[in-house]
This record gives sequence, structure tokens and C-alpha cells, in this order.
Amino acid sequence: MEIAVVHGPNLGRLGKRLPEVYGTKGLDDLAADLRSAFPGVKWTFFQSNHEGALIDFMESSEADALIINGGALAHQSYALADALEAWERPAIEVHISNVFKREVFRHKSLLAPKVNGQIYGLGIKGYLLAAQWLIS
Repeated sequence: MEIAVVHGPNLGRLGKRLPEVYGTKGLDDLAADLRSAFPGVKWTFFQSNHEGALIDFMESSEADALIINGGALAHQSYALADALEAWERPAIEVHISNVFKREVFRHKSLLAPKVNGQIYGLGIKGYLLAAQWLIS
């Protein structure tokens, strides 16, 4: 099984940006945690600050499933929501922080109707839970 993990804008600074909100682990740490927890999975990781690059990646990916943290694009990108609708494979939306404890604009996800489930506010452990569900 192959799982693609897609990160949107500003997540390239994970571990450095607002550690009180997002924690101190970076994307490389997250990748290592996923590979260690699920060694039988082929992992593909992609991060971009550009909406079109995220969509291009999803259109070209042949992964069996997707974990997506669209960052702020989750709350404002109809194009990313359309790309998820076209994905037609299992997908889980993850947000590291509890978006409902943050600014009001973060309370609605345009991606929500296009994914199988969502995980909010559990830090990077949310990715492990998403992977566990996708594998089962």
C-alpha cells in the first residue's frame, strides 16, 4: 500500500513556526515517525506553499490513499476541494491544531465534504491515527 501525505502552505516550517501551536517536530520527524510506525507502507511526502503544485501532485499521484493537511487552503481553496473530489480514493484531512480554538475562518473546511474523515487538534499524532485508519 502507498499513502501520500500532502502538506499545504507554511507547513514547511513545521517545528519552527509557532511551536506552542504546532509543536517542535518538523516534517522530517513526521515522516520518520510514520515510516517507523508503518514499515510495510510505501510513503510519499509532498509540501508546497503553492495551491497549483498541490493539485498537480494529487493529479499525478498513484498512491492508494491520501493524508492531507491543506493548511489555510483547507478553509479557502475550492480548487483544492475539487482536486480532492477527483481523487476518488480514501483520504483523511488532518490539522495539527484544534482549528475550532482558533480564528473563526478556520472553523469551516472546504475539504471536509471530499474526505472520508477529519482529525483535528491531536498534534502530529493525528497523522498516525489517519494512517492507521487508511491501512485498516
